[in-house]
Amino acid sequence: MEFYTNGIRVWAKDRGLDKANPINQLAKLLEEIGELASGVNKNDRPKIIDSIGDAYVVLTILAMQLDLDIETCVAYAYNEIKNRKGKLVNGIFVKEEDLKGE
Repeated sequence: MEFYTNGIRVWAKDRGLDKANPINQLAKLLEEIGELASGVNKNDRPKIIDSIGDAYVVLTILAMQLDLDIETCVAYAYNEIKNRKGKLVNGIFVKEEDLKGE
């Protein structure tokens, strides 16, 4: 994964994307997420794979633009969830503290 992430960084820097406006990158991310939703709704596996990959590329570049790195962001998120307890509600994981009202 490191090979690809570093390749994304080089590709982005070569094109000046690392210094571009993160608002535009956020718009690109939403576009990619829309494509992912379409792929999931249509059960189009190649489109799903492409969209998840595209979203990772866009997130990696967005992190660069915000002076972060994707690995730090993923590690932070993982450390937030690794011991999280909860349950599936209608197919969605709901964390324990959000279940208090049930």
